Amino acid sequence: MFSSTPRISSRYRRRRVPYDGSEPAGTIVVNTYERYLYLVEGGGEALRYGVAVGEEGLTLKGRATIGRKAEWPSWMPTASMIRRKPHLAQYAGGVSGGPHNPLGAAALYLYRGGQDTLFRLHGTNEPWLIGQAVSNGCIRLTNEDIVDLYSRAPVGTPVLVI
Repeated sequence: MFSSTPRISSRYRRRRVPYDGSEPAGTIVVNTYERYLYLVEGGGEALRYGVAVGEEGLTLKGRATIGRKAEWPSWMPTASMIRRKPHLAQYAGGVSGGPHNPLGAAALYLYRGGQDTLFRLHGTNEPWLIGQAVSNGCIRLTNEDIVDLYSRAPVGTPVLVI
């Protein structure tokens, strides 16, 4: 479906790893410092994905829930994104879904208390940025990895961002 992404470090490729945290199976844990997302599987294991995270001070922290999912989602920068990066104003009307869209192949929308936080777990059309702090706050995965996670994480999945 996608071309391989040889431009990312092998350390950020998806793999099953030991997990000794306290979150139950089915939980997504994003460690922004390590630049990894863990899908806890139980039995002391997790599926680990490399991620790009928000620039300093822009990442959501704490608990959320996947409130909505979309394949090839459209994207529109928020007003605060445009204030921080005025060049994004050219996209204020939105960008349709597709390979050119910054949300990539899929997005998992993070909610708190039934409200959209405006933070996402999503794909990227810039896979070489995996492992870096570059986004406006969302968590980016390669398109291959977001498609995999999308298939494993239903609406209602708990998410912890640390």
